[in-house]
Amino acid sequence: MNDTPSSKRFRQADIAARAGVSVSTVSRVLANEPGISDDVRRQILKVANELGYPVKAGSKAAPGSLALIASHGVTGGLSVFYEGIVEGLRSEAAGEGMPFDIRLVREAKATPDAVREHVGSVGARGLFLVGIDPGEALGNWLQESRTPVVLVNGTDPLMRFDGVSPSNFFGAYAATRRLIDAGHRRILHLTGSHRQTIRERIRGFEAAVASVGGEARVIHLPFETNASIEAHQATLAALTEDAGFTAAFCMNDFVAVGVLEAVAEAGRRVPDDFAIVGFDDLPCAEMANPRIATMLVDRVALGREAVAMMQHRFRNPDAPARHVSHGVVPIAGGTLKEGPR
Repeated sequence: MNDTPSSKRFRQADIAARAGVSVSTVSRVLANEPGISDDVRRQILKVANELGYPVKAGSKAAPGSLALIASHGVTGGLSVFYEGIVEGLRSEAAGEGMPFDIRLVREAKATPDAVREHVGSVGARGLFLVGIDPGEALGNWLQESRTPVVLVNGTDPLMRFDGVSPSNFFGAYAATRRLIDAGHRRILHLTGSHRQTIRERIRGFEAAVASVGGEARVIHLPFETNASIEAHQATLAALTEDAGFTAAFCMNDFVAVGVLEAVAEAGRRVPDDFAIVGFDDLPCAEMANPRIATMLVDRVALGREAVAMMQHRFRNPDAPARHVSHGVVPIAGGTLKEGPR
């Protein structure tokens, strides 16, 4: 049977192809985001209508939201980790007919006045804080203003705000257990950042090593320049001071790349003499030689989950705060010898 407009389920990619625009532009128009010209908006909606693509009725009247995303500490741009989260936020918001906008901000500049101005400039009702832990002043203002908030890749120890994140404690515990199960007992952990999510990874690492009576050493990186370079220098210094460490769990894959380079420079064979496990499964983990063993974080799923949580908050403004943790998945690599799973 030939596909006809009535029998084929069209996707946003089909609309993009016929309208001569990017899929991202289609997604933004269907989510009623600002910043798109009226001509382009009309063309996309016309094509969507011709193809029978479901466009939510009354989307312009639906409560809108704003995502404030922590910019990269060094470059000021969007980090690789958050690209997948943005994709999930945009696609789910489009599917729900939720008007949606994005702003990149430095966390230190996320003050009540600045956030109030950002929210007001787009008329947003809800706020996603992506990679931003609200300080005392911002947290107090968000509570007093009763602004619906979802922390994305974040947790609130006081449980004032909804949040979604990877399972950082148990993910770090599982990552470290992979090293332990491979026979390692003296293990480094290279980390940095003030964020609660990263503190949970430290706790998971320490708990795993303590469970077998091993020796754990946590190395805090300043993250003032390049994470891989700083990890490289710190690993060389640690192994010069004490050559007895045989493995490292790294807070993310950028750090793991630096550790891998340092270990090779120190004359260790990976994974025979030294094993490494990263976190996040970023592109750099796959491109490293050997491929870095790591833990997969489904970042698109985090973005989608956040939109669902915001919709729940819109419907239930007085419900207790919820936190959702997504499990992480072990990814094999040449930096760790493991038995069959």
